[in-house]
Amino acid sequence: MYHLKQPCQSEIEIKKSRFIGYVEPVASRAEAMQRLAELRRQYPDARHHCWVLLSETDSGLDDDGEPGGTAAKPMYNVLMHRKLTNVLAVVVRYFGGIKLGAGGLVRAYSQAISEALIDAELVAVVRRKTLVFEVPFSLESALRRWCEQQGVAILDASYSEAVRLTVSLAEDEAEAQCAALSNSLHGALTVLDVE
Repeated sequence: MYHLKQPCQSEIEIKKSRFIGYVEPVASRAEAMQRLAELRRQYPDARHHCWVLLSETDSGLDDDGEPGGTAAKPMYNVLMHRKLTNVLAVVVRYFGGIKLGAGGLVRAYSQAISEALIDAELVAVVRRKTLVFEVPFSLESALRRWCEQQGVAILDASYSEAVRLTVSLAEDEAEAQCAALSNSLHGALTVLDVE
């Protein structure tokens, strides 16, 4: 999956209808709905404001008066093909007086989003895993040095009978990194999952 680094926009005209496409990174449904409201205020005389929200926590789509499946679904398909998440896509349409038909609408809405994404900069989503590493006090400096060398973020440290570091590391590398760390510390490592 990918995040969009910054907002992008396009504008196309098909048979006198104007389609203005926006694709923007969003962190929540509330943020997406606020942005949609801003676009409705910016283009109050537009006939349609079709939108798609893809989020890890909440998604949705709306054809906003266009025939069902001719606007939001094609926009959704473009976003899914690009493997985007945490993104809002909106196409503002000014009707030009000539009906495009279902196929024409599907192509127009798809094209508006595709063109907005032409120069988009995408950032790969790295799923993170939080673990607790526990070692004897004598190995704390070796553990911290290893974390620094491997790019493992230390989130918290606690001290009792042993040193406990709460760390964040890439989920797909966690198992291999834990095994390598345990080997380098001669098995004196306890790894605990954090829910």
